[in-house]
Amino acid sequence: MSKATRYETIILGAGAAGLMAAAHAGPGVLVIDHAKAPGEKIRISGGGRCNFTNMDVTPANYLSQNPHFCKSALARYSQWDFIELVSKHGIAWHEKTLGQLFCDGKATQIIDMLLSEMNRAGAELWLRTSVVDVAHRDGRFTVVLEREGRRTEATAANLVLATGGKSIPKMGASGLAYDLAQQFGHDLVETRPALVPFTFDKGRFDDLSGTALPCRLSNDRAQFAEALLFTHRGLSGPAVLQLSSYWREGEEVVADLAPGVDVVETLKQARQSNGRRALTTELSQILPSKLVSLLGQTHDLKGNLADIPNARMDALANVIHNWRVKPTGTEGYRTAEVTLGGLSTEGLDSKTLMSKHLPGLYAIGEAVDVTGWLGGYNFQWAWASGVAAGAAIREAQVRTLL
Repeated sequence: MSKATRYETIILGAGAAGLMAAAHAGPGVLVIDHAKAPGEKIRISGGGRCNFTNMDVTPANYLSQNPHFCKSALARYSQWDFIELVSKHGIAWHEKTLGQLFCDGKATQIIDMLLSEMNRAGAELWLRTSVVDVAHRDGRFTVVLEREGRRTEATAANLVLATGGKSIPKMGASGLAYDLAQQFGHDLVETRPALVPFTFDKGRFDDLSGTALPCRLSNDRAQFAEALLFTHRGLSGPAVLQLSSYWREGEEVVADLAPGVDVVETLKQARQSNGRRALTTELSQILPSKLVSLLGQTHDLKGNLADIPNARMDALANVIHNWRVKPTGTEGYRTAEVTLGGLSTEGLDSKTLMSKHLPGLYAIGEAVDVTGWLGGYNFQWAWASGVAAGAAIREAQVRTLL
């Protein structure tokens, strides 16, 4: 093994948070990733256009055992700061629904921007490099690495855990950050897939696969008014992905399949104007016809409007506005956009993201128990936490020189 190379800071993970931290951590930074290219989750996000932040970021858009933890980093590096950076690099962007911001072009523009910022700061990037072992002694971290078939060592005063969570393992996601954090005395909050589709018994929604509609999806803890999508495996779409972060096995979810529509009044008016029309025909003006057929399997939808009494209309409206289903599970980490839970915030300083147990150890991004909603919120946490840790490292270096 070759002689250890000395750095000020080693960042494990060349994703959104790691690259952002590298751009702000001052001189002597080495970024390590096992992938063949940096920022892979950035590249695939937002349909290849990267939903890089949201106009309406607030701490209320994040889940954590400590809901106050994210406030400091988000306040000191806001969505407006990242928008300014994007604009400075000449990247055109646009706003979609619910404040979501996307690149006009490709998501790779965001990666190129981060690499440019990192290179300007003088950081090194080692790709296709695996972590074999990490140790801490005499005030420095020693990282044993395997690169190009050979083992080498690197040491640093600071180690930043930015390897993300367990979501999308086919892209190399693992629990490395969790393992290292526990090695150095940190606790974990139970992890689970989040922003992930629900699954149901095989074949339940086959006839509706591809059908989408606006809905209000809820359980006892949260509700989201966004699109619902039926798939061969179950239910997906933004409303489902959002609620999945608040769902637990064995629970029902409730869908208002016609939000904003007074179903009873609509049916009564149709009964007056065209009583000979079939109930299913009128319902198909409110809901997708395939969904009407599905409801017809469990509820009596036979007859013309003129034959439907008010009580039956009331009961039908209740079904549509309170459609209850119980998922069998989720699609898991395979398709989950993020990981809920992770490194407990109790062991981290909310301003610097540094360990309270071991000076020089930092954890940022998805590895930490801070999980955002769908819509650019998780990227904003990556940017903000990366800047918080990077700035803290840089400021500590400046203080040592004074």
